[in-house]
Order: sequence, then structure tokens, then C-alpha cells
Amino acid sequence: MKILVLNAGSSSIKYRLFDLPAGRLLARGVVERIGDRDARGAQQAERGRIETDEPVPGPHEGFELVMRMLTDPHKGAVESVKEIGACGHRVVHGGGHFAGAVRIDAALEAIVEENIELAPLHNPANLVGIREARRFMPDVPHVACFDTAFHHSMPETAYRYGLSYELCRKHRIRRYGFHGTSHKFVAQRAAELLGRPSGEVNLITCHLGNGSTVTAVRNGASVDTSSGFTPLEGLIMGSRAGSFDPAILLYLARKGYTTDELDSLANTQSGLLGISGISNDVRRLEEEAAAGNARAILALDLFAYAVRKTIGSYLAVLNGCDAIVFTGGIGERGPDMRRRILSDLDALGIRLDDRRNDALVGEEGEISAAASEIRVLVVPTDEELVIARETFDFVCGDEAAGKGDQHVGHI
Repeated sequence: MKILVLNAGSSSIKYRLFDLPAGRLLARGVVERIGDRDARGAQQAERGRIETDEPVPGPHEGFELVMRMLTDPHKGAVESVKEIGACGHRVVHGGGHFAGAVRIDAALEAIVEENIELAPLHNPANLVGIREARRFMPDVPHVACFDTAFHHSMPETAYRYGLSYELCRKHRIRRYGFHGTSHKFVAQRAAELLGRPSGEVNLITCHLGNGSTVTAVRNGASVDTSSGFTPLEGLIMGSRAGSFDPAILLYLARKGYTTDELDSLANTQSGLLGISGISNDVRRLEEEAAAGNARAILALDLFAYAVRKTIGSYLAVLNGCDAIVFTGGIGERGPDMRRRILSDLDALGIRLDDRRNDALVGEEGEISAAASEIRVLVVPTDEELVIARETFDFVCGDEAAGKGDQHVGHI
């Protein structure tokens, strides 16, 4: 079955076409800068590459271009859209509703819309993408896969905040967690590399990029994660501050800062960018640090310290683990940052092999020393393949068995 995976953003549409169950990638493409004069589309398929800079005024035209590139008579991936058996959609926030993939219908769209207040930067674009895709492919099953779903296995002691219980219930305030699709993929792949069933391994998975999260995985399920009610909580990130004393915002509010200014400060002007004053890109900061820039060094050290501290806390949560897994742009391609994070952890049973660590950039493999009690793995993530597999399983089996609609209600 051919499965189309869609990731609709505010000004872009990213997509991949898979052949399942083989998992073969048939095409990948993007329409970006939608609404701008320099909009462009590109697709790479087995029959060749397509590039276009035609105008794309809005999402409808964007999806129209996706359909045309997929069915291009010379370089397309399919002769007709009717060859596509199902469509999987990445949706960032499912609120407290879903622990797995679910068929998209009017009721599901209403829930995604209801959760816009929880993910105002992402759910609106996801919803537009769902509606446009259903217009272009009305006879195809559409399935939503939520970034928050993997973390619904967290116990209440992990997701509940110390705020008023009634207040949290009324306003749906809890730790939701993000990057769940990525953590799920690398946890399953790490279990394969360890030669054990995914339900029998304990892992600490580190998705490190411009947005970064760490998750404690017990017997294949998320039991704690560093991000919270929003992606702001947790690690220092590219431009997000990460966790800090919330009284700082109250203090600044009393000094006249507006809520919008505080939002921008915490989410777009802080983190690696705010500390260094240079960039949110670790590669650039490593160059500056090598040249002696003190603030670049500080930014890198703060990031590494935050990740290391979180790993240490999750070792306590899990009572040890089988492996630490790195993924994401920094995790996959940052041997220097991996070394910063895991240095001086011998007493915890973690030892890097520097040669293997330096050699492994953008590839899958093990970077721990032979004497390391806890293994250290690098696993490039593939969130789109997870969505394709979940969509395939839902359409071909889980729905018929009554397991696909994993609705867990409001929390």
C-alpha cells in the first residue's frame, strides 16, 4: 500500500510517499514559503527531481502543487492520486485525548481545533493541512498521528504539576511532552540494535536539535520527558530558555513587560541564541568557542549541563538503563556536544569511545567504550516512517480490531 505522509506547517508542506509494509521511500518533497513571492516546490522521486518556483498564494494551491508533483507524467511517483491507499498526518498536539493513531473525521477535526490554544503555532497549520488534503483525496482514509501520543503512558506523578489540582483539571494543565514520534522511533530501533524486544529495554532517548527533549523509556513506554505543558519547559534550546523560575516572568511583568514580550523573550530570544548573542546553531557556536569566545563557550556548556543533569535524573527514575540514545540534528551530527554531555560520568557506568564517537556523524551506530556498563547509541530519527507505519497498521488491522482509536479522554 502506498502511504502519503503530510506535515503541514504555517508556510510549508513537507511530504513523503512510502510503500508499506516494505517501508520503501518512493518520493519526498516540500512546498515552502507559501504566500511569498519566492515560493518554491521540490520533489525527489525514483524517476527524477522536480523543482519549481511558481506562485503558491495559499495552502490550497500548495496542496494542488503537491498533487501535481506526485503525479507528474515524467518524474512523478504515481500515475494517479488514486494509487495512494491512505494518508497520515503529523499533528503536534492531541491534548489529553489520544494515545495512538486515529481516523480523521469531523469530530477529530474539532478536537484538533479545540487544542489550538495548547499549540497555537502548530495545530492551526496542521488543521488546514488536514482539511485541504481531505478535499484533494476525499475517498482515502486519513489518519492523525500526534507528537504528544507517545507520552500518554507517563504516570500521573510524572505529568502532574504542583499547582492547584482543580485549576489544572479545569484548564487542562499538565505535562504533555513533545517529539513523541521521534522518541518512539529511536526507542524501537535502539531495542533492535540491542537485540532485545522493545518492551524489555530501559532507555534514555535524547532528541537534540533547535528544539530538544530527553525522555525516560521503561519497557518501551515513555514514563517521563523533559518538555511539559509547552515545549518551553526542559532543556535550554536554540532560542528557548528552557526551565527557569516562573517568578522571573512575574518580576518582569511588574516592571512593565507585556505577555507578548515575555512570550517572545522566553521562546525566541533566549537559549543558545540569547546566551551567546551570536547564533542558535551549535556548529557556529563551536567555531566561535574554538576561537575563544567566552559567551559561546558558556552557551555550549549550559546546554551540555542541562542534558547531562536530565540524564542523571532519569537514571534515578529508571534505576539505571540499558542505553542512552542520541538523535536529532545535534544528537546525530554533534560528536563534540555528545562528548561534552557524557564527560566524567564513569561513576555512573557511562564511558565514551572517543574514536567511535568522532567517526560517527549522521549515521547509526554505537559510540560507547567496551568497558561502558551503559551503552551509548546514535540513531538517526525517521518520524515520517513512524507515521507511515502507524497509518498502515491502523488502516489494515488496528481499526478492524477496534484498537486504532486510542481515545483516552480529557486529562
